Amino acid sequence: MARELAIRLYLRTFSILFSIFSILPLKSKAVFVTSFGDNTQYLLDEMDKQELTWKRVILRTSTSKIKGKDDGHTIVFNFETKNIIHLLLSIYHLATAKRIIVDNYFGFLAAISFRPGVTCTQIWHAAGAIKKFGLTDPSIAERTPAAKQRFIDVYNMFDHVVVGSDVMAGIFKESFGLTDKHILYTGIPRTDFFFNQPALTEAQRILTSRYPEWADKKTILYAPTFRNQTLHSGKIALDIDLLYRELSQKGYVLLLKLHPAVTADVELESAYPGFVHNLSDYPDMNELLLAADCLVTDYSSIPFEYSFLGKPMYFYAYDLEEYQQERGFWEDYTTSMPGPVSRTTNELIEHIKRNGIDQNQLSAFNQKWNRYSTGQSSKNLVDFLFKNE
Repeated sequence: MARELAIRLYLRTFSILFSIFSILPLKSKAVFVTSFGDNTQYLLDEMDKQELTWKRVILRTSTSKIKGKDDGHTIVFNFETKNIIHLLLSIYHLATAKRIIVDNYFGFLAAISFRPGVTCTQIWHAAGAIKKFGLTDPSIAERTPAAKQRFIDVYNMFDHVVVGSDVMAGIFKESFGLTDKHILYTGIPRTDFFFNQPALTEAQRILTSRYPEWADKKTILYAPTFRNQTLHSGKIALDIDLLYRELSQKGYVLLLKLHPAVTADVELESAYPGFVHNLSDYPDMNELLLAADCLVTDYSSIPFEYSFLGKPMYFYAYDLEEYQQERGFWEDYTTSMPGPVSRTTNELIEHIKRNGIDQNQLSAFNQKWNRYSTGQSSKNLVDFLFKNE
């Protein structure tokens, strides 16, 4: 109850301030509200490339990895912080911008209404979806009526949602309660990386110079979905000791990409020197995907991007039934993943040793989820947003 009251007070205050600032005229500026940053960065780079004169305002949360900085075209503010000045300026820019671009769910959208001539575009933070979210998330049944209505009000603010596939279009329509008119088939901006040969070459050069010890190794990237119980326990479910004993002598190294709040990886790195590498703070996920000879994950959205590279994927779903009950899946998990599903570390090791890869399966998965992401996604979206005024 106290949490709900705090949310209502925050949104009411936000609404009043937004209404006051809405008296001011609209300007040709784009406000990016970001808690991730990847897609936003690609759009900013494309705007620079096209030399657009639109002013850019970045409202970033504490989790955003956006590299934007204040310059002649761009202003950066910390968003959803206790900094009153940043809050006021953020609301001012939201109330006076013609383009709003968001990459996640932001509750403030339930408290405001944009004026005619303003569009709000959801660029989301994943190219595909394994687990359910939005109005289809099973946990929504436990929320209060006020919270449920707030979710709906937020989703109703999206004029456009960017997708890379017909499958994801259907998922967004069901999850956000949208229709065909809301869907933009421009492709996912950050996937342009996989079609940009100079960028791929430069990323490979950076990785080689930074980690020369990987040159003659087979790299396994372990990037699991974040779980609350992992945060509280400080442990991961994968048996690292068993992996070390079975794979280290066969030329493998293990790269960890875990949630920043999970600290067990630091201890593992010191416990298995030369085998475990803690890359949880590495800023560019695409570069890590390029470095990995194979991927181990579970229910994350990483496989949708990794499928561009045509390399092996293994799925370690030790808590499959529990997770399915809690979150729900869009498809049958064991048959829809583009690689073998393991329930134990022993099973995972056996799959890695076999090194089997079904290129037809990987290609079909990539085509299914990335049909419209063909290397021009950032340009497609920038053209749509800023050249149709």
